[in-house]
Amino acid sequence: MSKQEEFFEFINEGYKTKGDFIELGAAMLGEETITDAIVKIPLKTLNRHGLIAGATGTGKTKTLQVLAENLSEKGIPVLLMDIKGDLSGLAQPSPGHAKIDERHAKIGFPFEAKKFPIEILTISEQDGTKMRATISEFGPVLLSRILDLSETQSGIVAIIFKYCDDNKLPLLDIKDFKKVLHYVTNEGKEEIQNEYGRISSSSTGAILRKIIEIEQQGGDLFFGEKSFEVEDLTRVDENGRGIISVLRLTDIQDKPKLFSTFMLQLLAEVYETFPEQGDSGRPELIIFIDEAHLVFEEASKALLNQIESIVKLIRSKGIGLYFVTQNPKDVPEDILAQLGLKVQHALRAFTAKDRKAIKLAAENYPSSDYYDTKDVLTKLGIGEAFVSVLNEKGIPTPLARTMLRAPMSRMDVLTEKEISQVINNSRLTHKYNQELDRESAYEMLNSKIDKINLAEEKAIKKAAEEKEKEKRAKEREAEKQREEKATRRTYSRRSTRQNPIVKVLTSATFIRAAFGILKKVLK
Repeated sequence: MSKQEEFFEFINEGYKTKGDFIELGAAMLGEETITDAIVKIPLKTLNRHGLIAGATGTGKTKTLQVLAENLSEKGIPVLLMDIKGDLSGLAQPSPGHAKIDERHAKIGFPFEAKKFPIEILTISEQDGTKMRATISEFGPVLLSRILDLSETQSGIVAIIFKYCDDNKLPLLDIKDFKKVLHYVTNEGKEEIQNEYGRISSSSTGAILRKIIEIEQQGGDLFFGEKSFEVEDLTRVDENGRGIISVLRLTDIQDKPKLFSTFMLQLLAEVYETFPEQGDSGRPELIIFIDEAHLVFEEASKALLNQIESIVKLIRSKGIGLYFVTQNPKDVPEDILAQLGLKVQHALRAFTAKDRKAIKLAAENYPSSDYYDTKDVLTKLGIGEAFVSVLNEKGIPTPLARTMLRAPMSRMDVLTEKEISQVINNSRLTHKYNQELDRESAYEMLNSKIDKINLAEEKAIKKAAEEKEKEKRAKEREAEKQREEKATRRTYSRRSTRQNPIVKVLTSATFIRAAFGILKKVLK
């Protein structure tokens, strides 16, 4: 048996499956594609997560597109994070090309152009079905981890949620949270302190700064109603094909905080909502996270721990997560260890750091008698990749340099007219694009503050009136006392002033004269 025949048997035995599967391409020996040595991915192990890595321009996005198409064909819904904006072409069939036919002849099955059912979603100002979530849906723990708060600050967030629950104040959007944050350290300070304990204004100020950071990156568009129901990601069309939801993120590449916030909330919501699936033989939903480094590069340790926990647990709900990035080192090691499928496109060695990264990347794959993995990693062509998956028993398959099949849909973006047509035909657009702003914590607290202010104004006015009344009473009393005093002085002057006749009669001269006359009369 020749080495080529031996390799053919090795691959076919290593990728043998009993259940349903996806055909990814054909294995290569050296530079030669071995026809019909098909590299397969069992549907049963797709919820064991995966990694698609490689340098810019090596074909990562097309691999993602191929996987999404074949999953849809199998009736498995898909969610794609389209950060570069080149995945909307899934809605139109490929125009075909001679090189595509040549590639498929080498692989061993013919090329067929197809279009797929897609839904265009957005969390920003771009056109598409709006994906929103309320502050309440995050909860105090997740929100604190996203904001990277200290233990004390996290405690304050927990108090805010408890206060809002106790007083039936819905926390829907950022303005609600900011309003409550302001209230607990101002108008409601005494109320909060009596019921829940003292809250430091410096801590609430720090929380507010973190909230504003999210708001400036577009969080005011993401937080609110109507909340997106994650069950709508698991729809199939009338032909039984899984709907591919394409989340357009081309305008938030420079807003990693918003992206990681959205991703973590989505995964947490999926985990909380979906039932335990057990060993069903096929996943319920596959999520591809393109430019995955945006999720991790600014994440705190607490946030990374949260993501790691979700990655470990969410596969039991039938959810597969696939991270797409340039280098495996972009993904934290603890998460990388959870990934069953690995598709490694070419890596480029321009610096000593690059060569070190290639050596580390090679160590992530099973050893092979047919490849010098570290050497081949730099020589892979466009549309070629090292592939290793888990077989139906959960054991890694043989490492295979693979000539990947071509996408069946258009390998280009839709025109604006085509995008508008997809959006207008969507049932979800009519369901979610009507923005709601019902009465919530913001309006309720404003009303409460207005009542407090009105009561204070009335109290101040009443106090002023009482003071004025008291002042007038004192003035009247003072006036009365002045009048009485003046009367007494007048009476005193009158009582001491003698009548002129009396004054003459009582004078000494008059008395001597009178006695003189009397004396003469007596004589």
